[in-house]
Amino acid sequence: MDFDGLEETTAGGWRQFISDGEGPITKNDNAFELSSEVIENGGALFKIVSRYDDVLSDVLQRPNYKAGDTLRLILPFLKAYGATDTSMLDFSRKNIMTVPGARKTMRFVQEFMTPFIVATSYEHYISAVCDAIGFPLENTYSTALDMDSIKMEPWEADMLKRYAREISQMTEIKVPEGARNLEEFRPKDQATIQRLDEIFWEELTDLAANQLILDVNPVGGEEKASAVLDIRRRTGIGLEDTIYIGDSITDMQAFQLVREGGGLTISFNGNEYALREAEYAVISDNTVITSVLAETFHKAGMEGISSLTEDWSVESMRSSGLVNPYLMREFEKVFPEKPPTVARITPHNMKALTRQSLAFRRSVRGETIGALG
Repeated sequence: MDFDGLEETTAGGWRQFISDGEGPITKNDNAFELSSEVIENGGALFKIVSRYDDVLSDVLQRPNYKAGDTLRLILPFLKAYGATDTSMLDFSRKNIMTVPGARKTMRFVQEFMTPFIVATSYEHYISAVCDAIGFPLENTYSTALDMDSIKMEPWEADMLKRYAREISQMTEIKVPEGARNLEEFRPKDQATIQRLDEIFWEELTDLAANQLILDVNPVGGEEKASAVLDIRRRTGIGLEDTIYIGDSITDMQAFQLVREGGGLTISFNGNEYALREAEYAVISDNTVITSVLAETFHKAGMEGISSLTEDWSVESMRSSGLVNPYLMREFEKVFPEKPPTVARITPHNMKALTRQSLAFRRSVRGETIGALG
C-alpha cells in the first residue's frame, strides 16, 4: 500500500505513546529483586504471593482486589526486614537493567509523540528509571508509597518474619488452565490459598504494618486503565490515536480499553495474560522495533500498522516509506539476519505465539522473573 502524502498526524497534531516500565523498557522486576535482597528467602516468598495474586485477580476475581496487588501484600515483610524509602531508592538506582535500545527509543518517540510510562512498580524505581533514560517524571504513573510513615515495634517485626518464613516454605500454586473457582485447584493448592487468605485478611489486620496494605494502591489492572483515561483527559488525544505497550497481567484492562477504543495494543515479550488481550505480539531483544512501530503508527495509524505487519519483512519496511532512513539503518544493524517476530494475534496463532513469547521472555529477563504474572 502506498502511503505517500498521507496525513502524518491527527487533527490535534499528535498521537501518544504509553508504555509499561518493566518488560518493554527494563528487564527488572524491581519488587521481586528488592524482596530477594531484603527478606530472608524473599524470592520464594514473592513467587508464592505473586501466584496468589494471579488467583485472586484473574481466576476468583475477588472484589476489591486487582492484578499487581502483590506490591502491597509484600510491604509488611519488607518493612519488618528494615526497608526504608531511602534504601529502596538506592537499590533501584544501582540495579536498573534497561532493554537494549530502550534509551534511544524513549528519546526517539518524544520527538513526535506525547509519551507516558504507566507502571505498577513503586515510585522509587520509576524515579530511578527516569533518571537513567532521561524521561520526564511528570509523565509517569506508578505506585505511591511512604514506607517511613509506619513505625514498627521489634515484636511486630519478629512476628512478620515468622509469617514470611511460613509463606516462603509453601509450595507454589499451580493454576489450572481455564479455572474459574477454587474447587478446580489441587487440594494442596486450595489449602495454600486458604492459609494465605487467613494470613493477609485476618491475622495481619491488627498489626501496624497492615496500614501499608490498606493505604497503598498499586497501579495495576483497573488502575492502569484509569491512568490511560487520565492521560486522555490531560492530553486531549483519543484512544484511537494511542499506542499502549505492556507485557503482563497488570496490563490486561489497559489493553482492553485501548483496543476497544481503536488504538494500537502491543504485547512486548509478554506472558499469556498480555497475549490474551493485546492485538499485536512483539518478540524481541531490542526496542528498535518499538521505534519502528511507533513511527509507523504516528504516520499512518492502524492502517499503516496492519499493512506493515501483514507481510512482515525488512522489504515491507523499506517499501512502505514509513520508516525514516536513519531508523532503517539502525534496525538493519541490530537485526542483520532476520527481523524480530511481529504478528497480529489471532485465535489460530495465539498458542504458538504464547509459547514463543514465554520462552523468549525467560531468556531475556531470566527464568524466575520471566515466569511471574
